[in-house]
Amino acid sequence: MKFSQYTTKTVEEVFKKLNTGEEGISDRDASDLQEKYGLNETKTKEISLFDIFLRQFKSPFFYLLLIAALVAFLIGEEIDSLVIFVFIFINVSLGFFQEAKAIKTAALLKQYISLRVRIRRGGKEKTVEQKFLTQGDIVLLEAGNIVPADLRIIKVEKFLIDESVLSGESVPVSKIALPLSQEAKEIFEAKNIIFAGTSVISGKAEAIVIAIGKDSFFGEVTKLTSEIPRESSYGKNLFYLSKIILNIVTGTVVVLFILNLIIKGTSNFLEFLIFCIALIVSIIPEALPVVVTFALSQGALRLTKQRVVVKRLSAIEDLGSIDILCSDKTGTLTENKLFLEEVFSQDKEKCLLFGLLSSAYVKEEIESIENPFDLALMGKATLRIKESLSKFKAISEIPFDPSRLRNGTLMECGKNRKILIIRGAAEVILANCSRFGEKNIAQIKEEIEKIGKGGKRVLAVAFKEIEKSEITEEDEKDLEFMGYFSFVDPLKKTAKEVVCLSGKLGLKIKILTGDSKEVAGYVAKEVGLIEDTDDVILGEDLLSLPQEKFEQACEKFSVFARVSPQTKFKIIQALQKKFEVGFLGEGINDAPALKIANVAIAVKEGADISREVSDIILLEKDLRTIVNGIKEGRSIFSNINKYIKCTLASNFGNFYSIAAISLFIPFLPMLPIQILLVNLLSDFPLIAVTTDSVDVRELKNPKQYQLQGVIVLIISLALVSTVFDFIFFGIFHNITPSLLQSLWFIESILTEILLIFSIRTSKFFLKSKRPSFPLLILSALTILVTVSLPFTKIGKEFFHFASPSTPQLLIVFSLLASYLIISEAVKLFYFRHWKNKAVKA
Repeated sequence: MKFSQYTTKTVEEVFKKLNTGEEGISDRDASDLQEKYGLNETKTKEISLFDIFLRQFKSPFFYLLLIAALVAFLIGEEIDSLVIFVFIFINVSLGFFQEAKAIKTAALLKQYISLRVRIRRGGKEKTVEQKFLTQGDIVLLEAGNIVPADLRIIKVEKFLIDESVLSGESVPVSKIALPLSQEAKEIFEAKNIIFAGTSVISGKAEAIVIAIGKDSFFGEVTKLTSEIPRESSYGKNLFYLSKIILNIVTGTVVVLFILNLIIKGTSNFLEFLIFCIALIVSIIPEALPVVVTFALSQGALRLTKQRVVVKRLSAIEDLGSIDILCSDKTGTLTENKLFLEEVFSQDKEKCLLFGLLSSAYVKEEIESIENPFDLALMGKATLRIKESLSKFKAISEIPFDPSRLRNGTLMECGKNRKILIIRGAAEVILANCSRFGEKNIAQIKEEIEKIGKGGKRVLAVAFKEIEKSEITEEDEKDLEFMGYFSFVDPLKKTAKEVVCLSGKLGLKIKILTGDSKEVAGYVAKEVGLIEDTDDVILGEDLLSLPQEKFEQACEKFSVFARVSPQTKFKIIQALQKKFEVGFLGEGINDAPALKIANVAIAVKEGADISREVSDIILLEKDLRTIVNGIKEGRSIFSNINKYIKCTLASNFGNFYSIAAISLFIPFLPMLPIQILLVNLLSDFPLIAVTTDSVDVRELKNPKQYQLQGVIVLIISLALVSTVFDFIFFGIFHNITPSLLQSLWFIESILTEILLIFSIRTSKFFLKSKRPSFPLLILSALTILVTVSLPFTKIGKEFFHFASPSTPQLLIVFSLLASYLIISEAVKLFYFRHWKNKAVKA
């Protein structure tokens, strides 16, 4: 719907037609309207299986192999041509099935991150998926929500909205419930309409749905939850690496082709052309996209089972790259299941009543309570206290805000009596009180500090009678102190284990909490995050430091207490100068910090806006979940790098030795179809590397996954491979071409498999963690096929192999053993003497 269609007249006509009063439409009416207008979603073009199939033919590897097959057919090598077409079919099939699986995984992940909306239907409040919203539904909005459809406002309370997604203006816009007095020509003039896709900054509103899905002004509500294409730094490194390899290989093959023409003439022109194409295909890691896609999709599914949902597959790399994780302690290190231990007040019953009066229980529209403080207080309330709640009516409130650390509720009791109740952090409440009863403020503070050092959370209550019907922050002064509550929030059983695991991963955890210094220090010491409860810095003390010392303190301290959302933002900003920072947030005020964090993590129950800007969604708020996710991310990219290191080291070594030797012998050292077969067979165990197990020690430094850090190792192992290829040729150069090719085929594949088991760990290969079952099985099958194929009829007729003798095989096996010893020595030397330099570089 265009904005010009939103005339004052049409909006009011639709509003009057759909407005059924405060109860909203019935479930039956909603069902009928959904059948008529459809779901509240905009259908985007889905990628079909046919689209995925067509993609496979856009790869340059496909065309290189196709050219080789056609040239082989033209020169009369029909069997070679057929075999190459078989290779094409296998490569296309592998790519198709793995990409289809990745698309299916991405679709599955979206099911976990769908937005939910609080509505009123038939007089009952309920939460429904955004797509089931329909015209006539009454939507209940509050700070942090993303507007799910186009709405006409019924009620507002201090309501501000961000319409920058539509208008481009970041200035908050206030809204009204009255009809417009004149026609709205621009979006910002439509004061009584809330548009889909905009976000609520503050206040509350009730509004009726007037347009959904494609009929809304925004027109594409699904953009809010669809995957935003964004290339990760790892992906950029892969592209850069592939480009370098392609340039090197192309240049080398062109030089090789020219030298062949100079040395041997044009007699074997077409045969050598096929040979050169096969060489190009053999050196370029064409299975890399399949390996990466397979690893990421499988990793995403494993993370989902661990209650971690990635909004895009490349976010797994981001998750693995985190150096520092910033998080609250509540719900991550503690259970966030509070138990009221004691009420400290001269009138404990009244104190508990007032504590409940400033809770969600006094608001009739709230059907279910999730605030742990409210639940704990209600759990201790007597029947008389519960009955007393109905005698009070909330007429005005100032919601809790992390920067204020309190909320205020104005209650009406009887006709002429109004009581303002303030509930929040003890030091904030005490600072606004002028009357304290029998004890003075110093005694109360001392008692509260002592309770806090025991790890108990404290909530204070104060009040005063007032004549006004609307309250502001100015009214929250000159209060009478009522008392305070102490709550127990048990530590999670896994908290110590998680802190220990993070240490092994080299991951620093920093707690950014709004809780008191004493409670934060107690919890952090109990789980092993700090040694002394005094190793905690308050937000106000941190902000008072000069910029240089501020940055040093951010790096030094692991626990930050009484920090506001603005302070969290500054802490993350300071840490990012040296580290990759992940931040776990859930409230609307966490959105700025989430936006700047290298990895934004939100919980499923968090504010819509927080989930919108996040990269990772946690289905369960638990530090173990995040740390396991980071470990999984590092494992995935460790295994991808194993593939890259192994395939490049082996392929480059074979590439240059075969290329050089081909210039000096009257026959090809390996036939094109034999090269392609080596390439295909060796890829099966290499692809299985993505399932391999990884030592925790291997995951300690995420910077080691930067590809430039392993170039020296790749070149060194490639040289070892080349040297052994020349030794092999020196031993067997006098035997028949078919026999030499057969033995070189065996040697090439088996050296690559040995290299896999060597390079999968930085330790001596026999001391490493046991390889995964798929890797062991596929490696064993590949070895069996490789050694037996030259003895079979298929190997001899289709691939032109000859059966080697037992002594010849023993010589090859001896060379393989020597190769493994030398490769291990080079690898161990690299990881002991060169690795740290490479990582720092």
